[in-house]
Amino acid sequence: MNLLDTIAAISTPYGKGGIAVIRISGENAIAVAQKVFFPKSKRLLSDIKSNVATFGSILGAKSKNDEYIDDGIAVVFRAPASFTGEDTVEISCHGGILITQKVLESVLAAGARIAMPGEFTKRAFINGKMSLTSAEALGDLLEAANDDQISIARSGMRGNLSEKATQIYDSLCNVLAAIYAHIDYPDEDLADISREEMLAVCNNAMIALRDLAKTYSTGHAIAEGVSTAILGRTNAGKSTLYNQLVGRDAAIVTDIAGTTRDVLTEKATLGRVTLRLSDTAGLRQSNDTVEKIGIDRARREAENAELIFAVFDGSLEACPEDAELVNYLGSLSATKIAIINKTDLGQNDSLNKLTSGFEYRVFISASNGNGIDALASAVERIYIDKNLSMSDDAIVSNSRQNAAVTAAIDALSLAIGAIQGDLPLEVCCVEVESTLSALGELDGRTVSEDIISRIFSNFCVGK
Repeated sequence: MNLLDTIAAISTPYGKGGIAVIRISGENAIAVAQKVFFPKSKRLLSDIKSNVATFGSILGAKSKNDEYIDDGIAVVFRAPASFTGEDTVEISCHGGILITQKVLESVLAAGARIAMPGEFTKRAFINGKMSLTSAEALGDLLEAANDDQISIARSGMRGNLSEKATQIYDSLCNVLAAIYAHIDYPDEDLADISREEMLAVCNNAMIALRDLAKTYSTGHAIAEGVSTAILGRTNAGKSTLYNQLVGRDAAIVTDIAGTTRDVLTEKATLGRVTLRLSDTAGLRQSNDTVEKIGIDRARREAENAELIFAVFDGSLEACPEDAELVNYLGSLSATKIAIINKTDLGQNDSLNKLTSGFEYRVFISASNGNGIDALASAVERIYIDKNLSMSDDAIVSNSRQNAAVTAAIDALSLAIGAIQGDLPLEVCCVEVESTLSALGELDGRTVSEDIISRIFSNFCVGK
């Protein structure tokens, strides 16, 4: 990926539509565009004012007869006042699949190359048009499936998280400057703040970082999604619950025990929480080779899950397999919710005692949806901080951001300990620098190229 190239891509969804947009960005974007787009006014595209829609004809570049492709509209956005911070041209044509492809091919023939996934947004980040957290939020906005996801994404795009990180960063920079002054000029009284004042600043920064860290449970549950395994013995109604939550018949449901043999995975929204949901094989002793593989996979899924829905058939008397499930769940670190299913068929009291040790327990009928609201409420109580404003507060929404905040807290703890312990300022300096480095990774000041590439590779080609 050469960031000096002029790039182009179709920025609207593939398929038929009223219009399609071909985006061109780079040093030669205007020169490339005016080889294929010819305003009806007979003026050159390079002479058109920025941000003005111009009607014209689109011709095939380098074709023998200047093949007419379509009429359309072009808008020039000159650097730095563009999405990418580079000269950018957006050509809108009619939204036919073939027409759109022909316009793109003409632009490529005129000297642009096809953009890599997320390359436009990556250039916006590199050119200082947005922070890394804002870029991630843009990706979240494009993938949003509910209102809370939109709110968190908009908060990130407005720079709420980046602004909070910058406030902490700047306060610690003042501490670091004072430490440098002490180290470089030990005989001079050049420092603006004393050790006590350094400690106060670091303590305030720690409070702010810990407040940020607390938002991750909510941000992660809404934006990334909670890995959730549905466990239970055969015919407890696991697949019926899975279908109810994903909103379609994704899993086969029969009266035959052991129908589910493999792990099915899909995202689902439950109340305000996003679940990365896994339907698993029923847990039991089996001599069937294929079923045993499915059961092993179910256990692996459970061991890696953050949340477990333990499903019990509430219409039947508790059996040894139910007791084995409860004992097995005791060995897992995930949060567990006992789901007493099939309430529409009556309720056997024997399960009440067996599941009494669960902190969260709900009664549902997966077949008709009764009790799903109660399940949603239980999940929200676990993960959602109702005191947070999704649209206004700084919220840590993914594991990369959380790792950076956690690293900053760890480093700052050592810095505070060094200052309190009256250790040499050189030691304090190292730990404050480590804190700043972690904060830099949070909003992209010091993040590695590998991480940047990984983030933007998840975007579509035209974004």
